[in-house]
Amino acid sequence: MFALPASVRVVLAMEPVDMRKSIDGLMALVRGAWGEDVYSGHLFAFILRKGDRIKVLTWSRGGFVLLYKRLETGRFRLPPVDAGAQSVQLDATQLAMLLDGIDVADVRRPAAWSPPGRAAS
Repeated sequence: MFALPASVRVVLAMEPVDMRKSIDGLMALVRGAWGEDVYSGHLFAFILRKGDRIKVLTWSRGGFVLLYKRLETGRFRLPPVDAGAQSVQLDATQLAMLLDGIDVADVRRPAAWSPPGRAAS
């Protein structure tokens, strides 16, 4: 679903968010709680307490984009994180799986290949 450059980060809030929050309310969370630059072009994702709705906020070409998805059945499955973490970074594949309702905690990736003599990145 997403083809994001490696420089674009996806940040998922670990605390549930009131879905009545507008773009301005979500911006305040990104700035205040995380100290992030909302104009960076990174994606900031927020999930409702029930876990069946998600909002993704990003800045693009002079305006904010807000993606909203509601699952008709089931819940979004959050990745495992350290206790007390306010947010977790995802990559584009993990975000796509999350939006599809796939439990990313159960997904296993093979080790990344790299040419001989070079460290995997």
